[in-house]
Amino acid sequence: MSDWLNEDEHRTWRSVLRMHAQLTAALAQALKTDSDMSISDYEVLAILSEAPDRVLRARELRCELQWEKSRLAHHIRRMEQRGYVRRDACTDDLRAPLIRLTETGLGAIRAAAPTHVARVRELFFAALAPAQARAMREAAEAVLENVARHAENETTEEN
Repeated sequence: MSDWLNEDEHRTWRSVLRMHAQLTAALAQALKTDSDMSISDYEVLAILSEAPDRVLRARELRCELQWEKSRLAHHIRRMEQRGYVRRDACTDDLRAPLIRLTETGLGAIRAAAPTHVARVRELFFAALAPAQARAMREAAEAVLENVARHAENETTEEN
């Protein structure tokens, strides 16, 4: 096997990277303009709004977001200052705070979601036929499973 991607692999890989970067930038700008909210705020609020009782352990939230511990801590601090979330002590493990969505945070995500969802449909789904959207979802899930398998193997090899 070559040390380089072949032409088709290269084109596909670069297209995926550009799509992700440009779509994320466009959605971030729209959220800021429409809702005065960062895309990171939106991600945190969306995840918490879908969690049981709208609360997650900080570690679970960090894993869901794929963020470093310090990034989550700083971001949650800023969101607390705006009243979007609250940190509570976990009775099972005092080292692992619980991050709880407040009513203010719930109101913010409910206000931002309709415009954001419309923008996602406009920029992403409108460009795809239903079969393409389904194929993209299946491809993304296959890649995510492969990444998880590799991470699991690496963890097993380290032990």
